[in-house]
Amino acid sequence: MADHITHDPIYNTLDRDNFMAMIEVDRYADRADTFDGIISSTVDHFWDPTDPVYIDFAHDFDMKNETILPREMTVEFNCAVADELDEGQLIRLANQSSRFMLSSILHGEQGALSLSSSLSMILRDPGAQEYATNQAREEARHVTGFSRYITQRWGTPLKCGPTLASLLDEVVRAPEVYKKLVGMQMLIEGLAMGAFATIHSQTQDPLLKKLVQLVMTDEAFHHKFGKIWADKTVPSLSEEEHEKVELWAAKCFQTLLFNLVNAEQKQEIYSEFGLEWQWVRKAVLEAFGDEDRRSSMTENTNIFRVLIKTLLKAGIITERTRGVYGQWVDMDELKAEDDEVVGTDLAEATMEELRDINRNRKKIGRNLRANA
Repeated sequence: MADHITHDPIYNTLDRDNFMAMIEVDRYADRADTFDGIISSTVDHFWDPTDPVYIDFAHDFDMKNETILPREMTVEFNCAVADELDEGQLIRLANQSSRFMLSSILHGEQGALSLSSSLSMILRDPGAQEYATNQAREEARHVTGFSRYITQRWGTPLKCGPTLASLLDEVVRAPEVYKKLVGMQMLIEGLAMGAFATIHSQTQDPLLKKLVQLVMTDEAFHHKFGKIWADKTVPSLSEEEHEKVELWAAKCFQTLLFNLVNAEQKQEIYSEFGLEWQWVRKAVLEAFGDEDRRSSMTENTNIFRVLIKTLLKAGIITERTRGVYGQWVDMDELKAEDDEVVGTDLAEATMEELRDINRNRKKIGRNLRANA
């Protein structure tokens, strides 16, 4: 039997292959209202990546002369790698690095889609099941959105790096509900919110800026699903259960911190420049050490700072693993910050824009039906 570590009955599960339990008469009425607010808010942040009213993918960008993200965000520019390339190659390397980042985001969105779908097959509570299904729908439009953007700029995405692929595979296939919720709704969604906030503030491509702005309106709600789990579960954990969740989260954090975007993960992009990834990794490590890593984590949009804050505010981090994170960020400073996830204010502002668009589209629809 899987050790789900849920405690609250809204996260109770059924065996994936036991469909007969899903159609038991008593189950339909056993619906909690915990997720109703998130579900009903769906209409406020609806958008369609195939409709130019929301986002028009026809916008061009001068990939030969401009970088999608600022040059300083390309770590290879700050070491000996930059000395080996001419100006045109530097621009292309920067944009290929952005291609790797956005491909990773695309793969992460596919992971979130598959995970949400897997949750909808096992959650017993109809309200929780409806939420998971609703999230799957929203993750599907993220997959479409990033697929279209990458196709527009590069033609195809790059393959998923081994570290991210392994974590996505683990959380999607995990039978334990806690791994699905902590792994996806907190760890990966936390990384995503930090990445989206950074991209939105830094990108020089208006199309990408608009895309991540729309995606963030959905992700802010997905993050709340994990927070609800933490609020209803963490205070009830036994010492043994808390240790299991906490150590697993710390292991995932360390794996992501040191491996998510290193040269080995990105080796697919180096061959066209005549660079060996092992040499690139060495050059980067010589120029970018632990102090640089700590300095980067003082930025409130840094993906790993957002991830640590997510786990800390959820009550998952205790003295047992505090040192794992404390060597990179000031934990007392992080604890004193408000509970809002980075990007929430932008998501709220975007929802106002989407309400206006959707309200006008409803009026048009009603007028068309009246005149039919």
